[in-house]
Amino acid sequence: MPAPSRHSRLSADGPVLDGIPEHGRVPRYYAVKVELLAVIAELGEGAVLPTERELCERFEVSRATVRQAVAELVLEGRLSRRQGSGTYIAGPKLVQPLALVSYTEGLRRQGIRPGRTVITLERRPAGSALAADLQVTSDAEVFHLERVLLADEERVGLESTYLLAARFPGLLDVFDPEQSLYACLTEKLGVVFDGAEERVETVLATPREALLIGTNPALPMLLTHRVSWGPDGVPFERVRSLYRGDRLSFTTRLSRATHR
Repeated sequence: MPAPSRHSRLSADGPVLDGIPEHGRVPRYYAVKVELLAVIAELGEGAVLPTERELCERFEVSRATVRQAVAELVLEGRLSRRQGSGTYIAGPKLVQPLALVSYTEGLRRQGIRPGRTVITLERRPAGSALAADLQVTSDAEVFHLERVLLADEERVGLESTYLLAARFPGLLDVFDPEQSLYACLTEKLGVVFDGAEERVETVLATPREALLIGTNPALPMLLTHRVSWGPDGVPFERVRSLYRGDRLSFTTRLSRATHR
């Protein structure tokens, strides 16, 4: 397979330059991957990718080379495999803002229908780690809500929320677990979210998490940890959210720090 042209290597909006080693020799699978990006752009969302045999003939490479290129594009969310059906061009990733915005609101801004499937709704002792985050004793009770997150009926994540039971004693009387928790807290219970600290990292899902989300355990996931507090500065919520790395990305707006 011929190497990409010098012009394509210097394309400002392409990934090729970043993939070229210092010695200038492009790995064959990577050259195929770049060519496949052009095929993806040409075919458009929802189209079926040509078969491995067709791609091998088109690019004059082995099946192993094509498989490696396709596998990377699947991990990146550019392609999606459907058992017994083929490989399809995936739609754009969902964008979730890193801000005091609910999952529901973040998706609706993109014209996507949010949904949830309840896995766990219980009242339990906080335990030492959670108690430290919420600044309570380990035997303080919390509400634990675990839900699979949906986007237009597609499973994209798993969210566990812990709320101090003493602060929200009437929560279960007014909350519908399949609706937005933040909307319930703000509109029905008058909660004001004044601030939060959030940490993002990449992880692999546990077997249980992968089963609930319906994803491959080897697929990189995005994990966020958030602790929220009100105007009094006292934390009342901790949220652990696990998202499919191939279907979701994060965005935030940065501003220049003010020095006093």
